[in-house]
Amino acid sequence: MGAAMTNKPDFPTRAIPGPAPYGQAVFAVAPMIDWTDRHCRFFHRQLTRQALLYTEMVVADAILYGPRDKLLSFSEAEHPVALQLGGSDPGKLAEAVRIAADYGYDEINLNVGCPSDRVQSGTFGACLMQTPEVVADCVAAMKAVAAVPVTVKCRIGVDEQEPADVLPDFLARMVGAGADAIWIHARKAWLKGLSPKENREIPPLDYELVYRMKRENPGVFLGINGGISDLDQAVQHLDVMDGVMLGRASYHNATLLTEVDQRVYGAAARPVDWDAVRDGMIGYAERVIASGGRLNHVTRHMVGLFQGFAGARRYRQILSSEATKPGVSPDLIAEAFAAVDIAGGAKTQGASGNSEAAE
Repeated sequence: MGAAMTNKPDFPTRAIPGPAPYGQAVFAVAPMIDWTDRHCRFFHRQLTRQALLYTEMVVADAILYGPRDKLLSFSEAEHPVALQLGGSDPGKLAEAVRIAADYGYDEINLNVGCPSDRVQSGTFGACLMQTPEVVADCVAAMKAVAAVPVTVKCRIGVDEQEPADVLPDFLARMVGAGADAIWIHARKAWLKGLSPKENREIPPLDYELVYRMKRENPGVFLGINGGISDLDQAVQHLDVMDGVMLGRASYHNATLLTEVDQRVYGAAARPVDWDAVRDGMIGYAERVIASGGRLNHVTRHMVGLFQGFAGARRYRQILSSEATKPGVSPDLIAEAFAAVDIAGGAKTQGASGNSEAAE
């Protein structure tokens, strides 16, 4: 914590490539299906002003033919926020980018990393690692119509591919197609035989390969993802990498986000205004309910806060069980906060969901 009291980040600063929000070290919260919806992102933004937030993956076809307002609308308070798209048709992806432009996202990202069956059935996600020429065509088409950075999130390989052979070629193709940044999950994905959860845990991590890719591509923004369970580990990766992305660790132990602005972006250290966080979420929940939503649509994303604090168990109980009752008031959030000994701080690391620590 001592290093966080300075106005410098906790790692050596250096020139970092890429247009804004890149061109600096970046901490990102990974896109996570069913988790990083607009309610989650609004909550995370109460804890960090500068972390880059990602949407859940949105399939290009859904934007073209579905309820696009429901899929793409978000609060201005969420910026900087990136839209992650799924798809493998360059024309459809380009049209989705055109439509999304009206909503004001800060970045468009293409998913080439998700290994789930439902993603594979649509011929996108991690299976696209097998057809890098298709991905390059998609990126080029998106880039041609985008007014914001176009990026890619990928694995180091899939199935029987040898990552050290395929990853350099894949990255070269992405850069050639115009990708502004590439986020690399430092594990293979096995498309058959492993569940998405197992694909986050069983394939071994190969950070050294990803580090080598950064050393060999100094002019390209490369970020790392996978198996990173806390902010100390994240900062260590930034000794080498341009960006670091946390998934489940930041969701299950959201308190770590309160240190991101100081430790990654060099912001002046300041105490967390927990009253403002509480009141901000109460006001937000009131607006959600007024528009037809339910309190637990918001509070389900908040249960990972206060890991290791005295009273955290009761906090989780209130938000998990009581918030589902019909007609419950957003004031329940104040009741949950009151159950926590916030002044006493965290006594332990708590259960941060490390076994599933990243997308």
